[in-house]
Amino acid sequence: ICELKNLFELNFGGNKFEGHLPQCLNNLTHLKVLDVSSNNGILPSVIANLTSLEYLALYDNRFKGCFFSFCSLANLSKFEVFQLSMETDLLQVEIENCLPTFQLKVLSLPNCNLGAIPNFLLLQFNLKYLDLSHNKLAGNFPTWLLENNTKLELLYLVNNSFSGFQLTSAQHGLLSLDISSNSFTGELPQNMDIVLPKLVYMNVSKNSFEGNIPSSIGKMQGLLATYMNMTQLWALYLHNDNFSRKIKDGLLRSTELEDLDISNNILSGHIPSWMGNFSHLHTLSMSNNHLEGNIPVQCQNLAGLYIPDISENNLSGSMISTLNLSSVACLYLQNNALVSWISHTTCLMVQYLHVGNGDLYGLVERGRDLDLEDIYNYYNSTVPLSLDRSDIRTLDTQVVVNFMTKNRYESYKGVILEYMAGLDLSSNELTGDISSEIGDLRNIHGLNLSHNFLSGSIPESFSNLKMIESLDLSHNKLNGQIPPQLTELHSLSKFDVSYNNLSCPIPDKEQFSTFDESSYRGNLNLCCPPINKSSTNLPELLETSSKGAEDESAVDMVALYWSFVASCVTVMLGLLAILWNSSDPSNQIAEELNYLSNKSA
Repeated sequence: ICELKNLFELNFGGNKFEGHLPQCLNNLTHLKVLDVSSNNGILPSVIANLTSLEYLALYDNRFKGCFFSFCSLANLSKFEVFQLSMETDLLQVEIENCLPTFQLKVLSLPNCNLGAIPNFLLLQFNLKYLDLSHNKLAGNFPTWLLENNTKLELLYLVNNSFSGFQLTSAQHGLLSLDISSNSFTGELPQNMDIVLPKLVYMNVSKNSFEGNIPSSIGKMQGLLATYMNMTQLWALYLHNDNFSRKIKDGLLRSTELEDLDISNNILSGHIPSWMGNFSHLHTLSMSNNHLEGNIPVQCQNLAGLYIPDISENNLSGSMISTLNLSSVACLYLQNNALVSWISHTTCLMVQYLHVGNGDLYGLVERGRDLDLEDIYNYYNSTVPLSLDRSDIRTLDTQVVVNFMTKNRYESYKGVILEYMAGLDLSSNELTGDISSEIGDLRNIHGLNLSHNFLSGSIPESFSNLKMIESLDLSHNKLNGQIPPQLTELHSLSKFDVSYNNLSCPIPDKEQFSTFDESSYRGNLNLCCPPINKSSTNLPELLETSSKGAEDESAVDMVALYWSFVASCVTVMLGLLAILWNSSDPSNQIAEELNYLSNKSA
């Protein structure tokens, strides 16, 4: 390589090289681009001699050895782009004894463990892109960066400890500003539209800003051809702050908004009707505020809405008649008092539905594309017959899904959802029989219908749920026997039918040999507890290796069987008093006697 003296680009990136770069690279006097990103080893000392260098990438490395100082770059007069990230203390930011001859256009120093802004930036005036995120920077917002770099377009200061936010008095052409995850307090400046009129992306989330959302935000009407001629703000993130009071008309003119997140604040009042003008909106998050009243009918105009999250508020009234769900994939409505029908015709694209702990009334109809439902709320209806049409697959968007299965409340996100599918309708007021069509949900891993008023028998079709790991039917009014076909569910590890009206016999083969008494308690007609298969069965227990003891073993076995029958008869007689006042006690007794005769045979 060192013999290629006319080489102008050299890329070592992503090779996990260790050790020194060869000193002979000094010969590459025409080299303009050097990429040694995603490697390990010693910081390259040869860089100082590459006087034609314009682009240098050192990010994603684990450097060892001596300190790296910006002084080593001071003589690179053509230097314009520098990318570095190193979570060590080897970066020397003070360069008081040397003055840089370069003027950078792009500087990216995230995750460099910086405790202060490098002072050579005081001498930089051509920056267009600056990223100092994920460091230990503190103090007030560095307005001098805007004053010195009038061409700056993108400024990222994410995840530092800045505390005071002020803007310059002069107008600036900044396009993108991200100061999220800092310690900023107070109110946002009211003159943001004057100072930053071209801003198209702003993220001030996860700070402690308070007061009103400035009305000036909606007046930012910049134009930049490289941003697809977007003439207004298209992304605004104000979540996890302390904004309060009503949503004023400040955003009224931001009709090009695609992403709006004002969640986790203290906003109150009604959802403004002018939000129906945001026809380009894809993501809307207003969760965890104090919003109330009806959803404006103008929201029917939001035909491109993909992920609406209006959960954790005090919203009421009709939801379907006011919110356009034609493109919605993820719908979050929990902890409100919305009233409506959730039907196949209005939720064609919905993949994830969360209406937990709310007062949503109606019927879930034919959720054909519904992947994972969490409907832990005050739902008043019957288990819909059309749930068998649901293709219980997975959700490939990066949303977090909380789901209870096998007595654990877990969160699922991203790829892991490809291995999780479940249906949770617990703690509602569902009545009637369990539809046998639910047995067609062949890929389901968890089914929870507990704490309802379901009656009738357990469908034999549940034996088709070959992938199921957790089945909870407890705290209902189910009767009849536990279908013996359920022993075919070899993946089942959590089974609970406690507190119903089920009767004997209890399956005792395959997985059912592992379930203890807690799975069946509260069923008066389950007179015989499940046999603990972890102990040796009766014939094996009575076998002896001595031939002379065979007769005695046989006698003991007979005695033990008679003792077993006598015990069960005693239990049966004790139950007669309980069953005497039932509507048809003869059927109950017949079932008990039939079960006992089968066991003694």
